[in-house]
Amino acid sequence: MMDIDWVEIPAGTLLRGTRHTDVDQIVAAHADLHIQRGWILKEAPAAELPVAAFAVSRVPVTNAQWLRFARETGRSVPEHVAGRPGHPVDGIDWASAVAFCDWLAAVSSLPVRLPTETEWERCARGDDHREYPWGDVFGPGRANLAGAADSTTPVGSFPAGASPYGVLDLAGNVDEWTATGYAPYPDADPGVPPAEDWASDPHITRGGAYCHGRDLARCARRHGVYPPLRGAGFRLAMGYR
Repeated sequence: MMDIDWVEIPAGTLLRGTRHTDVDQIVAAHADLHIQRGWILKEAPAAELPVAAFAVSRVPVTNAQWLRFARETGRSVPEHVAGRPGHPVDGIDWASAVAFCDWLAAVSSLPVRLPTETEWERCARGDDHREYPWGDVFGPGRANLAGAADSTTPVGSFPAGASPYGVLDLAGNVDEWTATGYAPYPDADPGVPPAEDWASDPHITRGGAYCHGRDLARCARRHGVYPPLRGAGFRLAMGYR
């Protein structure tokens, strides 16, 4: 059976998203990246949500794990997958990520799936409203984002970026698919679009990739993926949905 390092996330309350009163401050703090106010408005309003216990993989799915899946299911193997076994698999569409989860669930007899958007934010934030998985202050050496490397790095290369539960690579390296389709949060600003028609898939990704700025490392940042699927990967979950 494939060896997955599972991290148990306890039941608790998540303060999901961003307060409307904090949106302009966040935009100003990222003025050098020229982010748009509408991007941050998609995170608002903040809401307290109960989350039952679940488990996630400590790191994203790797090329080596994807290679085994591809060989056993007859899928083609991109050259970059075979050459960098310890790196996170990237360039993966949502349907293929789900297919991997379904395959692993079948061979392991475990309820493996993608995490929901709420679960992803819960394992990144823990019990507080922190800005990044490691705390409230961004700093170098905590995530593989733009300027850190020209491509992916081996999973777990940034231990200083661990979440409160010891989950790694929640920020940077690869953007992570969730099981949740995009929709505005309840009571969102009227200007928040009802759909992200520009995205390659209607499902939300979280965390940002090696090619993204620090704004995507924020725990609350939610977005789709522009085509092509550069830097799109995933991690595993099981348990409560």
